[in-house]
Amino acid sequence: MAAERMKNEPKIDADEVLEGIVEWVSIESPSHDAKSVNKVVDHVEGQMKDLGLKLERIPGRDGFGDILEARTPWGEGKGILVLAHLDTVHPIGMIEKELKVRREGDSIFGPGIYDMKAGGYIAYYALRHLVRQGKRTKLPVTFLFIPEEEVGSPTSRARIEEAAKGHKYALVMEPGRDGDKVVTSRKGVGRFTLKVKGRAAHSGVRHQDGRSAILEMARQIVRIEEKTDYERGITCNVGLIKGGSGVNVTPAECSIDVDLRVPSQQLAEEMTHWFLNLEPIGKDVTLEVTGEMNRPPYQKDKGITDLFQKAQAIYREIGKELADVPLTGGGSDGNFTAALGIPTLDGLGADGKGAHAIDEQIYYSSLVPRTYLCTRLLETLE
Repeated sequence: MAAERMKNEPKIDADEVLEGIVEWVSIESPSHDAKSVNKVVDHVEGQMKDLGLKLERIPGRDGFGDILEARTPWGEGKGILVLAHLDTVHPIGMIEKELKVRREGDSIFGPGIYDMKAGGYIAYYALRHLVRQGKRTKLPVTFLFIPEEEVGSPTSRARIEEAAKGHKYALVMEPGRDGDKVVTSRKGVGRFTLKVKGRAAHSGVRHQDGRSAILEMARQIVRIEEKTDYERGITCNVGLIKGGSGVNVTPAECSIDVDLRVPSQQLAEEMTHWFLNLEPIGKDVTLEVTGEMNRPPYQKDKGITDLFQKAQAIYREIGKELADVPLTGGGSDGNFTAALGIPTLDGLGADGKGAHAIDEQIYYSSLVPRTYLCTRLLETLE
């Protein structure tokens, strides 16, 4: 990509972008460690303050970190909401072990670098890039930095939805996909817990008196997994199981946690009703089901299509073609904004691979194009 083809001056500096990303990544911040997450919030808060933004920090609750909101003091009307999360799935210490920050060719590794500290920093850099040129966005811009997106944004969802209603667009800085691609739709995410109670008994002396909760749950698991339907876009995954008290005791209790993904609100309602109305299969056991959809489906509509086309036009300014991932199974905070009818463009962060894995990485070659795209979206949306 020829640097002279870029419209913004001074030119976006990939090394400068990378340096800032590494600063964020170097502060490890697993979702359930509020103190560590807040160290990143402190760092970002200082940077946003230096840009002259109006800041509001909402204290964390339920063991999670703080929400940081930063707003431009300029712009009129409904504006642009930028969403990024500062938590990661990686435990403290990964940066000294499997995920040391390092560069190998085009790849830069680190905990949460792809999902999604690179994207969050790119959004900050994009606004800074405009500010240091003496430019202002046409619309007001609000940044929301979320502390617990990786576990479903349980304490942030209300704030995200409240903010979205006051904005015209939502830009979500989740990682880019498979080259020059962004996200324009996502499946909805549901979480359900099943608990079975049976009857304990000595497995050798009075086995006939017992009612195995694990046996009942095994039957339920088969029933649930069989609801996966790739043609309809439904996946059911029993991801956690717990049960029993001893190898020589008929298990009296067993529980599982299930992850559900669906592409539409209709299927979300259908599957929620199915889960909540499950009944026992065996005799003399009880079954309790709780749960709900915690991220609504995010479907591509006209508003999203129009916003995506604007992004495509910007990308062509630097001689590149932008495509979209029509439907991804992963959820994000963009599910909340899109479900409210706010035109939402997701996956605007750096390209790379290995989200949540020990080979998590971003591609150096994606930093300038992605930063340019974000900068021009902030600059031109009206």
